[in-house]
Amino acid sequence: MALTFVFLDGVGLAPATADNPLAQVPMPTIRRLLRGPLTTEQIGFRDELLLAPLDACLGVDGLPQSGTNHVALLAGVNAPALHGHHQPHFPPVALRPLLAERSLFRRARLQGKRVAFVNVVTTGYWQALATRRLRHSAGVIAAEGAGLYLRDLNDLRAGQALSWDITGEGLAARDPDAATIPPISPQLAGERLAHFALDYDLVFFECFLPDLAGHGRLGPHGATIALSRIDGLFEGWLRARRPTDTLLVTSDHGNIEQASSMTHTTAPTPLLVIGPRAASFRHVRRIDEVADAVMTALADEPSRAGTPAR
Repeated sequence: MALTFVFLDGVGLAPATADNPLAQVPMPTIRRLLRGPLTTEQIGFRDELLLAPLDACLGVDGLPQSGTNHVALLAGVNAPALHGHHQPHFPPVALRPLLAERSLFRRARLQGKRVAFVNVVTTGYWQALATRRLRHSAGVIAAEGAGLYLRDLNDLRAGQALSWDITGEGLAARDPDAATIPPISPQLAGERLAHFALDYDLVFFECFLPDLAGHGRLGPHGATIALSRIDGLFEGWLRARRPTDTLLVTSDHGNIEQASSMTHTTAPTPLLVIGPRAASFRHVRRIDEVADAVMTALADEPSRAGTPAR
């Protein structure tokens, strides 16, 4: 049994309108699961499937932002309130130690669970940090704080890591070292994601395509590109999963669900859970409650701590 956590940046849960790409872009896998698009009309719980809205504003004025809400999701704290306001892009410096110490990755490892951060972290990323062209992302801060293995391009080449854009095309365009690695289909990416559950109790993958599309940074067809890849990822995961595995999908704030605007929104984010642990998340109402719910869902799972780690 394993829990796979897919974090999608910039996805809000809104009604099915002509302005909502989640209702307009063909997503056959999602539509088959939910009996409709990923919109508010499908909110509910049945069998092993949950779709619920999560508050991403957390009682703080202004538009929700990634810097603080990534911390809220991964550490289970009201980061915007602690920081005093919503902060974009990267976690506030003052909250980085808290994120490293209290992340669900670290907490899971302290419970004896095996945790995989499956995103590739390239040499170009480390160089950008060294030259201060980038700041540490929340996922990397949490992974380093938990002592997780950070995968490189050799792992991606071997099928043991995934690119943030699912197929690897965006990574290759931005990083010359990745250009020699052939892109993969979204379905194959989903199959590879599912296979991590054979060796790990908690698998984490983050994708930033929806937020980039929502900000108009993927061109006029960005929403179609992003949502089609995400749907293909889910298709592959469902095809390769074991019946005992659970998929959890959520986001940090709204964006892509409102095509007429290129800013974030105050819409709730979707909590989509597929699998036998779905009922464990029925009480979750805010994004800062996700981490604790993950820990509860993992608590009854047998540990794989005795197997070799990477």
